[in-house]
Amino acid sequence: MARFKFRLKTLRRLREIHRDEQRGRLATAFEAERILQQQRDELAAEAAHHLESQRNAMREGAVDVTWLLTTQRYQLALEAQSKVLAEQAAKLAEEVERRRVALVEADREVRVLDKLEERQRANHRAAASLAETKQLDEVASVRWEAND
Repeated sequence: MARFKFRLKTLRRLREIHRDEQRGRLATAFEAERILQQQRDELAAEAAHHLESQRNAMREGAVDVTWLLTTQRYQLALEAQSKVLAEQAAKLAEEVERRRVALVEADREVRVLDKLEERQRANHRAAASLAETKQLDEVASVRWEAND
């Protein structure tokens, strides 16, 4: 009997390539998420440091009003930047989820073809086994008839 050949091999390879691309896209989104979180952490540390320096300046006594107004504006700018980063993080989380779902779907499509190939391979083996059994039965019957 002929060797087994999976006819949808090219389609499976294309789906594997698509799945790998989806993995890469998800990895890129995770990297962007990590960078954004790092920026948020740095901004929070800077805001905390700035607030602490304001408190220290107020404890020392006389405070320059211009400096105080400037530092408060800077604090507001940091808060606005933090808000923008939070909005970006929310959008990025949605994108990560969308890419994760796309990867799950692409992986499912590959697994479907893998299972189909396994079934076809098993059917091919069963058919080959049946053909071999028939052939052995024919040989045995020919020998049996020759001995009579």
